[in-house]
Amino acid sequence: MQLVEFLAPHFAFVSDPTAWIALLTLVVLEVVLGIDNLIFISILTNKLPEAQRARARRLGISAALVMRLVLLATISIIVQLTTPVFTALGHGFSWRDLILIAGGLFLVWKATKEIHHTVDPQDHQDTMVGTLQLSLAGAIFQILLLDLVFSIDSIITAVGMTDEIAIMYIAVIVAVSVMMLAATPLANFIAKNPTIVMLALGFLLMIGMTLIADGMGYHVPKGYIYVAMGFSALVEGLNMLARRRKEQRAGDGH
Repeated sequence: MQLVEFLAPHFAFVSDPTAWIALLTLVVLEVVLGIDNLIFISILTNKLPEAQRARARRLGISAALVMRLVLLATISIIVQLTTPVFTALGHGFSWRDLILIAGGLFLVWKATKEIHHTVDPQDHQDTMVGTLQLSLAGAIFQILLLDLVFSIDSIITAVGMTDEIAIMYIAVIVAVSVMMLAATPLANFIAKNPTIVMLALGFLLMIGMTLIADGMGYHVPKGYIYVAMGFSALVEGLNMLARRRKEQRAGDGH
Protein backbone atom coordinates (compact mmCIF):
# COMPACT_ATOMS: atom_id res chain seq x y z
CA MET A 1 0.00 0.00 0.00
CA GLN A 2 2.85 2.36 0.87
CA LEU A 3 4.52 1.56 -2.47
CA VAL A 4 1.34 2.49 -4.36
CA GLU A 5 1.09 5.76 -2.43
CA PHE A 6 4.74 6.50 -3.26
CA LEU A 7 4.40 5.77 -6.97
CA ALA A 8 1.01 7.44 -7.51
CA PRO A 9 2.33 11.03 -7.83
CA HIS A 10 4.98 9.91 -10.35
CA PHE A 11 2.40 8.29 -12.64
CA ALA A 12 -0.33 10.90 -12.38
CA PHE A 13 0.38 11.75 -16.02
CA VAL A 14 -1.46 8.61 -17.25
CA SER A 15 -4.75 10.53 -17.16
CA ASP A 16 -3.33 13.54 -19.02
CA PRO A 17 -3.58 13.35 -22.86
CA THR A 18 -0.89 16.04 -23.21
CA ALA A 19 1.53 13.87 -21.26
CA TRP A 20 0.87 10.93 -23.61
CA ILE A 21 1.65 13.15 -26.60
CA ALA A 22 4.87 14.23 -24.88
CA LEU A 23 5.74 10.59 -24.19
CA LEU A 24 5.16 9.54 -27.81
CA THR A 25 7.16 12.50 -29.12
CA LEU A 26 10.01 11.81 -26.71
CA VAL A 27 10.10 8.09 -27.59
CA VAL A 28 10.35 8.93 -31.30
CA LEU A 29 13.06 11.50 -30.56
CA GLU A 30 15.07 9.05 -28.45
CA VAL A 31 14.80 6.35 -31.12
CA VAL A 32 15.93 8.76 -33.86
CA LEU A 33 18.84 10.01 -31.73
CA GLY A 34 19.76 6.37 -31.09
CA ILE A 35 20.39 5.80 -34.82
CA ASP A 36 23.74 7.56 -34.53
CA ASN A 37 24.76 5.36 -31.64
CA LEU A 38 23.48 2.23 -33.35
CA ILE A 39 25.59 2.81 -36.47
CA PHE A 40 28.69 3.19 -34.30
CA ILE A 41 27.87 0.04 -32.30
CA SER A 42 27.31 -1.97 -35.50
CA ILE A 43 30.63 -0.96 -37.06
CA LEU A 44 32.55 -1.41 -33.81
CA THR A 45 31.20 -4.84 -32.89
CA ASN A 46 31.72 -6.15 -36.44
CA LYS A 47 35.47 -5.88 -35.75
CA LEU A 48 35.16 -8.50 -33.01
CA PRO A 49 35.41 -12.25 -33.61
CA GLU A 50 32.03 -13.43 -34.91
CA ALA A 51 31.27 -15.47 -31.79
CA GLN A 52 31.53 -12.37 -29.58
CA ARG A 53 29.61 -9.84 -31.68
CA ALA A 54 26.07 -10.49 -30.46
CA ARG A 55 27.24 -10.70 -26.85
CA ALA A 56 29.14 -7.40 -27.17
CA ARG A 57 26.06 -5.67 -28.59
CA ARG A 58 23.84 -7.00 -25.78
CA LEU A 59 26.30 -6.10 -23.02
CA GLY A 60 27.11 -2.70 -24.51
CA ILE A 61 23.49 -1.66 -25.01
CA SER A 62 22.42 -3.07 -21.62
CA ALA A 63 25.21 -1.18 -19.87
CA ALA A 64 24.23 1.92 -21.84
CA LEU A 65 20.64 1.55 -20.57
CA VAL A 66 21.84 1.35 -16.97
CA MET A 67 24.04 4.40 -17.50
CA ARG A 68 21.16 6.42 -18.99
CA LEU A 69 18.86 5.51 -16.09
CA VAL A 70 21.58 6.56 -13.61
CA LEU A 71 22.05 9.84 -15.49
CA LEU A 72 18.30 10.46 -15.30
CA ALA A 73 18.50 9.98 -11.54
CA THR A 74 21.01 12.84 -11.45
CA ILE A 75 19.02 15.02 -13.83
CA SER A 76 19.39 18.10 -11.63
CA ILE A 77 23.17 17.88 -12.14
CA ILE A 78 22.84 17.15 -15.88
CA VAL A 79 20.74 20.28 -16.41
CA GLN A 80 23.44 22.40 -14.77
CA LEU A 81 25.94 21.21 -17.39
CA THR A 82 24.53 23.88 -19.73
CA THR A 83 25.87 26.68 -17.52
CA PRO A 84 28.95 28.33 -19.13
CA VAL A 85 32.19 27.70 -17.24
CA PHE A 86 34.49 29.86 -19.39
CA THR A 87 34.37 32.07 -22.46
CA ALA A 88 36.57 31.80 -25.56
CA LEU A 89 36.23 33.14 -29.10
CA GLY A 90 33.12 35.00 -28.03
CA HIS A 91 31.32 31.81 -26.96
CA GLY A 92 30.54 30.69 -23.42
CA PHE A 93 31.55 27.02 -23.15
CA SER A 94 29.61 24.77 -20.77
CA TRP A 95 30.47 21.25 -19.67
CA ARG A 96 27.88 20.01 -22.15
CA ASP A 97 29.72 21.83 -24.95
CA LEU A 98 33.04 20.32 -23.91
CA ILE A 99 31.55 16.83 -23.75
CA LEU A 100 30.01 17.24 -27.23
CA ILE A 101 33.31 18.50 -28.67
CA ALA A 102 35.25 15.62 -27.09
CA GLY A 103 32.69 13.10 -28.37
CA GLY A 104 32.76 14.66 -31.83
CA LEU A 105 36.56 14.52 -31.98
CA PHE A 106 36.47 10.89 -30.88
CA LEU A 107 33.95 10.04 -33.62
CA VAL A 108 35.95 11.89 -36.30
CA TRP A 109 39.16 10.13 -35.21
CA LYS A 110 37.49 6.72 -35.07
CA ALA A 111 35.71 7.09 -38.42
CA THR A 112 38.85 8.43 -40.15
CA LYS A 113 40.89 5.55 -38.77
CA GLU A 114 38.34 2.97 -39.96
CA ILE A 115 38.09 4.59 -43.41
CA HIS A 116 41.89 4.43 -43.72
CA HIS A 117 41.90 0.73 -42.86
CA THR A 118 39.02 0.05 -45.24
CA VAL A 119 40.62 1.88 -48.17
CA ASP A 120 44.15 0.58 -47.56
CA PRO A 121 43.94 -2.65 -45.51
CA GLN A 122 47.53 -3.61 -46.39
CA ASP A 123 49.00 -0.51 -44.77
CA HIS A 124 50.74 -1.18 -41.47
CA GLN A 125 50.07 -4.88 -41.80
CA ASP A 126 52.13 -5.67 -38.70
CA THR A 127 49.80 -3.68 -36.47
CA MET A 128 46.54 -4.76 -38.08
CA VAL A 129 45.94 -7.67 -35.69
CA GLY A 130 45.96 -5.38 -32.69
CA THR A 131 43.76 -2.88 -34.48
CA LEU A 132 41.19 -5.16 -36.03
CA GLN A 133 40.87 -7.78 -33.32
CA LEU A 134 39.26 -5.49 -30.79
CA SER A 135 38.73 -6.96 -27.34
CA LEU A 136 35.23 -7.43 -25.93
CA ALA A 137 35.98 -5.14 -22.98
CA GLY A 138 37.45 -2.52 -25.32
CA ALA A 139 34.34 -2.58 -27.53
CA ILE A 140 31.98 -2.18 -24.54
CA PHE A 141 34.13 0.65 -23.16
CA GLN A 142 33.97 2.56 -26.45
CA ILE A 143 30.20 1.97 -26.72
CA LEU A 144 29.71 3.41 -23.23
CA LEU A 145 32.07 6.31 -23.92
CA LEU A 146 30.12 7.46 -26.94
CA ASP A 147 26.75 6.68 -25.38
CA LEU A 148 27.66 9.02 -22.53
CA VAL A 149 27.92 11.87 -25.05
CA PHE A 150 24.61 11.03 -26.75
CA SER A 151 22.88 10.37 -23.41
CA ILE A 152 23.70 13.76 -21.92
CA ASP A 153 22.55 15.52 -25.10
CA SER A 154 19.29 13.54 -25.31
CA ILE A 155 18.49 14.01 -21.59
CA ILE A 156 18.97 17.79 -21.85
CA THR A 157 16.66 17.71 -24.89
CA ALA A 158 14.11 15.65 -22.95
CA VAL A 159 14.09 18.15 -20.09
CA GLY A 160 12.99 20.83 -22.55
CA MET A 161 9.99 18.71 -23.60
CA THR A 162 8.57 17.46 -20.31
CA ASP A 163 8.93 17.85 -16.55
CA GLU A 164 7.71 14.31 -15.82
CA ILE A 165 10.67 12.15 -14.84
CA ALA A 166 8.56 8.98 -15.33
CA ILE A 167 7.98 9.91 -18.99
CA MET A 168 11.74 10.31 -19.47
CA TYR A 169 12.42 6.89 -17.93
CA ILE A 170 9.80 5.19 -20.12
CA ALA A 171 11.09 6.91 -23.27
CA VAL A 172 14.69 5.86 -22.55
CA ILE A 173 13.71 2.24 -21.82
CA VAL A 174 11.61 1.98 -25.01
CA ALA A 175 14.32 3.60 -27.17
CA VAL A 176 17.08 1.36 -25.83
CA SER A 177 14.83 -1.71 -26.29
CA VAL A 178 14.40 -0.74 -29.96
CA MET A 179 18.19 -0.39 -30.23
CA MET A 180 18.62 -3.86 -28.75
CA LEU A 181 16.23 -5.37 -31.32
CA ALA A 182 17.70 -3.49 -34.29
CA ALA A 183 21.41 -3.83 -33.43
CA THR A 184 22.04 -7.35 -34.77
CA PRO A 185 20.05 -7.02 -38.05
CA LEU A 186 21.74 -3.68 -38.78
CA ALA A 187 25.21 -5.00 -37.95
CA ASN A 188 24.65 -8.08 -40.16
CA PHE A 189 23.42 -5.91 -43.03
CA ILE A 190 26.47 -3.64 -42.77
CA ALA A 191 28.82 -6.64 -42.60
CA LYS A 192 27.34 -8.20 -45.75
CA ASN A 193 27.52 -5.00 -47.80
CA PRO A 194 31.02 -3.46 -47.96
CA THR A 195 29.78 -0.25 -49.60
CA ILE A 196 27.39 0.28 -46.69
CA VAL A 197 30.38 0.21 -44.33
CA MET A 198 31.92 3.21 -46.11
CA LEU A 199 28.56 4.99 -46.13
CA ALA A 200 28.09 4.36 -42.41
CA LEU A 201 31.61 5.64 -41.69
CA GLY A 202 30.75 8.75 -43.68
CA PHE A 203 27.68 9.15 -41.45
CA LEU A 204 29.88 8.91 -38.36
CA LEU A 205 32.19 11.60 -39.75
CA MET A 206 29.21 13.87 -40.36
CA ILE A 207 27.76 13.20 -36.91
CA GLY A 208 31.15 13.87 -35.31
CA MET A 209 31.51 17.21 -37.10
CA THR A 210 27.94 18.10 -36.09
CA LEU A 211 28.74 17.40 -32.43
CA ILE A 212 31.85 19.59 -32.64
CA ALA A 213 29.88 22.40 -34.31
CA ASP A 214 27.14 22.14 -31.67
CA GLY A 215 29.73 22.30 -28.90
CA MET A 216 31.25 25.40 -30.52
CA GLY A 217 27.87 27.12 -30.53
CA TYR A 218 26.86 26.47 -34.15
CA HIS A 219 23.69 24.43 -33.90
CA VAL A 220 22.88 22.30 -36.94
CA PRO A 221 19.21 21.17 -36.99
CA LYS A 222 19.02 17.39 -36.63
CA GLY A 223 16.43 17.25 -39.40
CA TYR A 224 19.00 18.34 -41.96
CA ILE A 225 21.40 15.62 -40.82
CA TYR A 226 18.84 12.81 -40.96
CA VAL A 227 17.45 13.95 -44.33
CA ALA A 228 20.99 13.87 -45.75
CA MET A 229 21.59 10.42 -44.23
CA GLY A 230 18.26 9.15 -45.56
CA PHE A 231 18.95 10.49 -49.06
CA SER A 232 22.44 8.92 -49.11
CA ALA A 233 21.01 5.61 -47.91
CA LEU A 234 18.33 5.75 -50.63
CA VAL A 235 20.94 6.36 -53.36
CA GLU A 236 23.09 3.52 -52.05
CA GLY A 237 20.02 1.27 -51.94
CA LEU A 238 19.35 2.03 -55.62
CA ASN A 239 23.00 1.26 -56.41
CA MET A 240 22.74 -2.07 -54.58
CA LEU A 241 19.54 -2.90 -56.49
CA ALA A 242 21.21 -2.01 -59.81
CA ARG A 243 24.23 -4.21 -59.01
CA ARG A 244 21.98 -7.11 -58.03
CA ARG A 245 19.98 -6.81 -61.29
CA LYS A 246 23.21 -6.65 -63.28
CA GLU A 247 24.54 -9.79 -61.58
CA GLN A 248 21.23 -11.60 -62.27
CA ARG A 249 21.35 -10.68 -65.94
CA ALA A 250 24.96 -11.81 -66.14
CA GLY A 251 24.00 -15.11 -64.53
CA ASP A 252 21.07 -15.59 -66.90
CA GLY A 253 23.37 -14.88 -69.86
CA HIS A 254 25.56 -17.81 -68.92
